[in-house]
Amino acid sequence: MARKKKTVDLDRDNDIAPGLVAKTKKRLVIAGGRSHPGLTAAVAADLGTEIAPVEHRTFASGEIYARFEVSIRGCDLFLIQTFGEPVNEWLMETLIMIDAAKRASAKRITVVAPYYPYSRQDKKGRGREPISARLVADLLKTAGADRVMSVDLHAAQIQGFFDGPVDHLFAKPVLLDHFERTLSKEDREILTVVSPDMGRVRVADTWSDSLGAPLAIIHKRRDPKVANQVSVHEIVGTVEGRTCLLVDDMIDTGGTIVKAAQALKAAGAHRVIVAATHAIFSDPASERLQDTSIDEVVITDTIPLTESRRWDKLTILPIAPLLARAIHEVFEDGSVTSMFGGDA
Repeated sequence: MARKKKTVDLDRDNDIAPGLVAKTKKRLVIAGGRSHPGLTAAVAADLGTEIAPVEHRTFASGEIYARFEVSIRGCDLFLIQTFGEPVNEWLMETLIMIDAAKRASAKRITVVAPYYPYSRQDKKGRGREPISARLVADLLKTAGADRVMSVDLHAAQIQGFFDGPVDHLFAKPVLLDHFERTLSKEDREILTVVSPDMGRVRVADTWSDSLGAPLAIIHKRRDPKVANQVSVHEIVGTVEGRTCLLVDDMIDTGGTIVKAAQALKAAGAHRVIVAATHAIFSDPASERLQDTSIDEVVITDTIPLTESRRWDKLTILPIAPLLARAIHEVFEDGSVTSMFGGDA
């Protein structure tokens, strides 16, 4: 027997069009690229669901193929892909998966990119340069993404590059909780939060407020013609005899952080602890960060790290619970901002 459908009649007085009413239920689906399967699995587990199976192939020619093995029609799809090495391959895979999801009639596609690719190319520093972070946003939108979620964007202005909602999450609560639990009473009493450059002062200032510690700033200068080369000039603030907490959004080759730590130790710092969200760790970062000037490095797992790039004084914190909570808030039409005290 055919099920009776509920109808709505034409109501010109109230501008209501005639039609059918379907009692549909929202369906959250988690899928992931191949860049960080462990993170995708952890997010799905925290949400109490499974990962949608996707067939991935890389052909001999280097071309990438992706196909959803089950129906995702009408679902709210959260596609998790981070952008460590090889960044360009993972970016292309993401675009292909978005296109596949769009053609499979997913109702909404949210790209969850814990580390946003090309985020350091957010403006023109010299003539005839690209703004590649904007290009990435355009590519995601053109492919069919409706929303983007990321953690600790290198520049907040990247939110404006994407023509749609952007959920900018902060790893600070994850890192802060770790330090509140592990810092000794002695370290807390002599703690100083240090910004490795002028661009991170605002972030370091929020850390200073949260920990009730003074702020110091390291002034550095880069040669715009030479990549990954930094020279530290001077330290603004008192660090002698202090436990210094260096906070940054990412560590690439480690040049900035190591030179900053060396400058702090040369100025009489008691201990130097490094905290960062994204561990890109391009060679030779792992070797550099084991420098005697650094006592501990604390990062999150927004980017996967092989065993060869880990060492005893490295602590890796899980970012999956933060992502899972944000995904839940978005899916339930809740508030992501409330997760960060109104700052997101």
